[in-house]
Amino acid sequence: MTLATLLQALEGQVKILDRRGNLNVSINSITDDSRSVSTDSLFVAVKGERVDGHEFIPAAVRGGMVALVSQQPVSGVSLPFARVDDSRKALGLLGSRFYGHPSSHIRMIGVTGTNGKTTTTYVCKTLLEALGRPVGLIGTVVYQIGERTIPATHTTPGSLELQQLLATMVADRCTTAVMEVSSHALAQDRTSGCEYDVAVFSNLTQDHLDFHKTMEEYFQAKLRLFTGLQRGQKANKRAIINVDDPYGSRIVERSPAPVWTYALKTKADLRAEAVRLSLHGTTFTAATPVGSFSIESHLVGEHNVYNLLAAIGVALHEGATPAQICEAVARIMNVPGRFERVIAGQPFTVAVDYAHTEDALVRLLMAAQAVKTGRIITVFGCGGDRDRGKRPKMGEAAVRYSDVVILTSDNPRTEDPLSILEQVEVGVIETLRQRPHVRYKKVPDRREAIEEAVREAQSADMVLIAGKGHEDYQIIGTKKIHFDDREVARNAIERLGTRV
Repeated sequence: MTLATLLQALEGQVKILDRRGNLNVSINSITDDSRSVSTDSLFVAVKGERVDGHEFIPAAVRGGMVALVSQQPVSGVSLPFARVDDSRKALGLLGSRFYGHPSSHIRMIGVTGTNGKTTTTYVCKTLLEALGRPVGLIGTVVYQIGERTIPATHTTPGSLELQQLLATMVADRCTTAVMEVSSHALAQDRTSGCEYDVAVFSNLTQDHLDFHKTMEEYFQAKLRLFTGLQRGQKANKRAIINVDDPYGSRIVERSPAPVWTYALKTKADLRAEAVRLSLHGTTFTAATPVGSFSIESHLVGEHNVYNLLAAIGVALHEGATPAQICEAVARIMNVPGRFERVIAGQPFTVAVDYAHTEDALVRLLMAAQAVKTGRIITVFGCGGDRDRGKRPKMGEAAVRYSDVVILTSDNPRTEDPLSILEQVEVGVIETLRQRPHVRYKKVPDRREAIEEAVREAQSADMVLIAGKGHEDYQIIGTKKIHFDDREVARNAIERLGTRV
């Protein structure tokens, strides 16, 4: 493929400010990483959060690149060159063209929101597979293409990796891609070059303000998934939006595509009625645009009712029948790291969950409150080098809905773990004034904290280990070390002799 052909993908979306050299040069690979440059590569220089790709143009020249796309003026480079006004956005568009516009050959389901993305995408995948469709999955836990599972590098991968994954799905005859779409990815144009068929909004609560700075900026990033539905040539598009969340109504007003709303508390196109929650699962009547039908699910908690409604909306739009939906939902036992039970013969419940924001922690604990038979013992921490504003709020939430709270480390990264815990403790101490019976302690070592919770637990109690879920590592300083909450909890149960 020639550089001239690739540049055609930018028309109408990215301005080309300058072109030089032989634009008919043949391009056999495209990259934004100078270390990946090889003979016949197009190098796209992108300014990142920490690294500016323009500084690595000389390294890319040495690596054998044959053409360059840059956002900044470049001197001393005699190779074919194009300067654009937004090289980050251009990267996705060029990648889409290079890999044959894969999103135009596959149904694209995008799910965004602060919480619930992973569960919703897993349920969507299961429901769409009930239609006989081969479905690819891109999300926080893994990327799945047919029988292949690829470890996830990001919730939403980089522009070129995303286009390559989609192209592989098309080549493997997948007819649908279900993917989590993060606010970072939207703000950084990682999804440029993708045309979505269905966009889902779950909720918006405080998170990532270290990156977005304000909630409005965070919301505007999410909104881009929905306003982007107006682009492209595909028909039969739809937005599926939670209108129990106040931001949902704003998206409804801005969506260029037809909308189905969903809710538990307000009027909506999809509603859950007669909801019954238990430790073993959830039942409700789904009132939908095609009629009402009964849902029985192994997923626990009201927050999963929302996730199920969103996925049901996707499945109905994609042609599933109520019978197919009911049968597929009943087969889903759990989602990795989302209220994932650890069962080792103990007389109490232990569950691991990814909840790492105030809202997610509240949803988890309220779900536990609705089904508990004993005390709730909560183990959690807050990540280092991330949004500090949520730390006291998470401490407040834990005390408000727990009986015992154990504060511990959760990927402290380059911050002092004790300093992080002190910030969480501000919310803990404030809330203890209203709930003085709640006991809490600080145990910075996460392994010791989990062992302390298991030691504390009695028959019928519920131990909730929050923050990491499916993750099997801790990041301490700049090093990633193996650490799996599920393994640690199981070992603690067995070692402490807490079996029945």
